[in-house]
Amino acid sequence: MTLAFIGLGNMGGPMAANLVRAGHAVTGYDVTGRGPEGVTLASSAEQAARGARVVFTMLPDGPILRQVAAQVIPAMAPGAVLCDCSTVDVTSARAVAEQAAAAGVLALDAPVSGGVGGAAAGTLTFMVGGPAAAFALVEPLFAVMGRRTVHCGDAGAGQAAKICNNMILGATMIATCEAIALADKLGLDRARLYDVVSTSSGQSWSMTAYCPAPGVGPASPADNGYRPGFAAELMLKDLRLSQMAAEAADADTPMGRLATELYRRFVEDEGGRGQDFSAMLPRFAARSRGD
Repeated sequence: MTLAFIGLGNMGGPMAANLVRAGHAVTGYDVTGRGPEGVTLASSAEQAARGARVVFTMLPDGPILRQVAAQVIPAMAPGAVLCDCSTVDVTSARAVAEQAAAAGVLALDAPVSGGVGGAAAGTLTFMVGGPAAAFALVEPLFAVMGRRTVHCGDAGAGQAAKICNNMILGATMIATCEAIALADKLGLDRARLYDVVSTSSGQSWSMTAYCPAPGVGPASPADNGYRPGFAAELMLKDLRLSQMAAEAADADTPMGRLATELYRRFVEDEGGRGQDFSAMLPRFAARSRGD
């Protein structure tokens, strides 16, 4: 299949490379002018999209997605698919889908989970919103780049699933870090707490698969000086998107709102930028109740 991939950074580059390794012809564009081996580089997003059956995008935010969509949709043939894998606001995803439909182009919003490691290994999870016909066409390509794909519903449903999932993750990681810091102050060994929680009602992915305590549970960024698997600033971005969506939908999300504010402080005021989002543990461990 002839494909285009726009946005060849830390995530898009490995994803495009996996498509090439699977035998697809991929034309790519990135503002840096660079891309992975095997991807034919175009001089513009429009040039990359011209003639492609599927155009993938992996971009920083909603405004940039809207800008790129306005450039590439007129260059795409009717019936082609614009598949955005960025994590953006639901409103932007739906606006791009409407613009595509008006031009006879199919659109999918397909944000991913799994980080840079998952992009390189081809083990991402795709959460997809958009028409069933477009999903059926692109599903074999998702299988090349990922391990699991869920068709979540109509336009915007993929982004909704991603931000709801990450709102849970952000709040759960904070609760996990708080509990471990409390255990420290109560004289409870971290490993013994892990043994209890990982098999009890407090069990969560944050504790059992991504434990923020070094030397406890499976290897995680905590065992590597909190070098990011999922950076705190990216968690903050996703939490902010969740609160934008909550405001637009008139949804009450007090835990999500508080998690957003705590990650904002950590990233913007407390030196958390560039650390893994689980580095909340040393933050709480160093604080007292009155801080």
